[in-house]
Amino acid sequence: MTDTMRIDDVANEWASTHEILGAVDLAIDACHIRVRSNSIPLLNELRAYFRSIVVTTAKPTLTITALEATPPTIEAELMVKQPDPGKIKIKEEYLDTSDGRIVRKRLTGMVFAFGDNVNLAVGPCLANANQVVNFINNRYIEWRLHHEAILFHAAAVVYEGRGLALSGFSGMGKSTLSLHMMSRGADFVSNDRLMVSNAKIGKGLTMFGVPKLPRINPGTIVNNPDLAGMLSAEEFNTFNEMGPDALWNLEQKYDVDLERCFGVGRQLLSHCMNVLVVLNWKHDGSPTKIEPVDLNQRPDLMPAFIKSVGLFFRYDGRGTSPASEPEAYRNLLQPCTVLEINGGVDFDHAADFCLNFTG
Repeated sequence: MTDTMRIDDVANEWASTHEILGAVDLAIDACHIRVRSNSIPLLNELRAYFRSIVVTTAKPTLTITALEATPPTIEAELMVKQPDPGKIKIKEEYLDTSDGRIVRKRLTGMVFAFGDNVNLAVGPCLANANQVVNFINNRYIEWRLHHEAILFHAAAVVYEGRGLALSGFSGMGKSTLSLHMMSRGADFVSNDRLMVSNAKIGKGLTMFGVPKLPRINPGTIVNNPDLAGMLSAEEFNTFNEMGPDALWNLEQKYDVDLERCFGVGRQLLSHCMNVLVVLNWKHDGSPTKIEPVDLNQRPDLMPAFIKSVGLFFRYDGRGTSPASEPEAYRNLLQPCTVLEINGGVDFDHAADFCLNFTG
């Protein structure tokens, strides 16, 4: 295998011995995705995870194939994907072909091939269904970015017709704040990836979410009554007895079933965006401060929401090249109010202020 081999040849070789047994169709806003597989249990798991966006469609925008199989052998040297800033563990390696890319997950052995009309996942898919979910969402993100959107590292909610994007430096609690806002009546849009466009569907910009459930730590659960049912009584008591700092630093994560915790129909996948919130607070016990900022005067806040497209985006020269420079973000955000939250951590105060902010 060399960089002159076509990605469709690779995909056809890997898929040739597997029989497709079924499919599930998903509608992520205007993008309809058909996921085909040789594993009915995997399709059932995907259908349950994406149950709010399962549809019937005659002509999908994208087709993805997920094969439950022994990971294929790649007869070529792969490049190591260096860890993101602040991380040390190497998780992925990749190879660019003449018209696509192959990515292998080191820990699970899962292999992903994509380019042109090829979107293929091969390996122990059922045991790593979360990686298949991520692949599906990444294919949608690439499609959306080719339609003149910019990728943000942000969560988002909608409240009384206003869209609020929630960004923050690592570990600041974007997901926690979004769920506090849901407990006050906001609807969910996205957890960690948000695409923003200046194509208007209302007042302000337009934001597009990703149908991935929020992943939260136990501290978020014990401090939000709407989430309490996610833990057993024993687990709840154990976590509740821990101090705030210990809870904050726990690596244990849980997927939030939004329908079970907050009710059916509480996730929107696109909406106008009116406010960008930047979490920049400290664990110092000081009063929480929330104030509008001018990004031209505060370039230090830009890294909180600028997001690299990563390995699962490949610019093919046919769509719009994704923007990653601060100036592109500043230009896009001109019609949007930007709030900085600093001082001490207070999720309740931050949620109340942001939802009632009309400036």
